[in-house]
Amino acid sequence: MSSGVFSSNPVVRSVVEGTAPRPACVAASRGILPLPQADLLEILVTFYNGSDAELKENARQTLSTQSTVALDGTLTSHDTAPSVLEYFIGQDHLPSAAYQAIIQNSNTPSGAIAGFARKTTSGDLLELISLNQQLLIRDKSIIEAILGNSHRTSEAERRASETKREFFEKERGAQQIANELRAQGKEAAAEFVESVDIAADGDELGLSEEDALFLAQHIEVLDKDTDDEWLRLEYIEDLYEESEAQRKATLDKILGELKNEEDEIAGERISMINRIMRMGVKDRVKLGMKGDREARNILIRDPNRLVSSAVVNNPRISEQEIEGIASMRSLSEDILRQIASNRQWSRSYGVMHALVRNPRTPIANSLTIMSRLQLRDLTALSKNRNVSDAVRRHATRLLSARTGGRG
Repeated sequence: MSSGVFSSNPVVRSVVEGTAPRPACVAASRGILPLPQADLLEILVTFYNGSDAELKENARQTLSTQSTVALDGTLTSHDTAPSVLEYFIGQDHLPSAAYQAIIQNSNTPSGAIAGFARKTTSGDLLELISLNQQLLIRDKSIIEAILGNSHRTSEAERRASETKREFFEKERGAQQIANELRAQGKEAAAEFVESVDIAADGDELGLSEEDALFLAQHIEVLDKDTDDEWLRLEYIEDLYEESEAQRKATLDKILGELKNEEDEIAGERISMINRIMRMGVKDRVKLGMKGDREARNILIRDPNRLVSSAVVNNPRISEQEIEGIASMRSLSEDILRQIASNRQWSRSYGVMHALVRNPRTPIANSLTIMSRLQLRDLTALSKNRNVSDAVRRHATRLLSARTGGRG
């Protein structure tokens, strides 16, 4: 039996998963188990789609006796399982009002609606489906089903054709891509696509529409949630000045670092890195401030201090990520100093410990941090040949001061 139980009712779960006593399962299949209508229907549909012959036949008979009046509230309810809605939209005998309720229920699987749109003879219902543009965008097969149904109305055809042209034709443009993402509820991704520089035809540099859409899937922060106060005038040159040779060197650096850390870099990741490096510095900064963990993991390795600064200023970055960044020896001193000076990260012992063990951390920051270290970490630091002599000597002095010379 299926374990994908939609209902939160433990009785439904035990019956569907087969842990309930057999008599209870048989009673449920006959529709005589005292349960809310939506819960009972979920069990019946599960049995109907299952392999137990007795339960399947009982469920088939019980489902065939369901009153459309009794179904009214169930088909509109958000507590109704998608499997139940999929079952009833596939039936031929329901009144138009029932199909309307199923079509308008957000729990109804889009594939089930596409199947209904292919076979229905009701132009009015096809028109109702075509009114839900977000649904059409989410599943293009619904558009094709409407356009392929000879019973479609002219209005249903117009709406389906317009949606297809606007969101699925090859040359959509940045705004069309953004509209599609926004219709899918991906506001942060839509903002990103609207703000990045799309390359003109024939331009080897800059993002193509395909690149922009690909990278937009890695955006998780809205404009209103970002803070660019850390951008200072001294960064202006870094923001705009970059030669093609510098861009190529950055790509090689990022790939080289990742190859040293991983046995093999996945092809999809290499593709993402290549797409990122077709962006200018300004757009890489946006991606660093708004991107997900995968984007951050790539862009923190960018030698442009503005890009890596954007990453550590991303509002979604975690303490665990910062601790990992603080231990990176390829990072610039500016970024390590920025982490050490950050009020939030300075409260994390793990981050501070990683910084003081990183030979790239400015000595002034390391010496300040060391006063907070535990004795065992000071002892290890005093013997660590990877840090500077000044750091080791200071660790030894602190140990001696705390232990009275017994360290």
